[in-house]
Amino acid sequence: MSGQTDMLEFIEWPSVECLNQQPAHSVENAIKQGYRDSDVFLESDTDEQLLIHIPFNTAVKLHSLVIKGAESKSHGPRRVKLFINKPSLGFADASDLPAVQEFELSEEDLEGKPLLLKFVKFQRVNVLTVFIEDNQGDEDTTRVQKIALFGQGGETMNVNEIKKVGEEDK
Repeated sequence: MSGQTDMLEFIEWPSVECLNQQPAHSVENAIKQGYRDSDVFLESDTDEQLLIHIPFNTAVKLHSLVIKGAESKSHGPRRVKLFINKPSLGFADASDLPAVQEFELSEEDLEGKPLLLKFVKFQRVNVLTVFIEDNQGDEDTTRVQKIALFGQGGETMNVNEIKKVGEEDK
């Protein structure tokens, strides 16, 4: 199925931002996949909340995501809110504003099960904001082993291929 594309190549890596992350356990640990090592994960710092801004280098269409918890089940995310195209969203706004979609994750969901998105609402995503509100066991910190996004890349246009109106191939 061509719609099962992992969105890694479309992420604008220098602009990825995660608020309240521990420097030793940053967001890149969760988004850059392929880690099998249980010591490599994203962890919150001062409390259980994480706010992750994932910008893309072109508008994308998202249909699902995977949020895999770390080995300690009680530290895994529980309530997750998704926002689109709000790159300057802070914790207060994320708590108060209605999300495009919300999930109440079970421990089973955190084993790598794809979470289906309301595809019609995720058609032109330039920035995906993931707000992890709390965790499974009311722990002081939240841990995420992996975040994977699936969908389709937007159409990119090569400016060099644009011809002036009336110009014909010679």
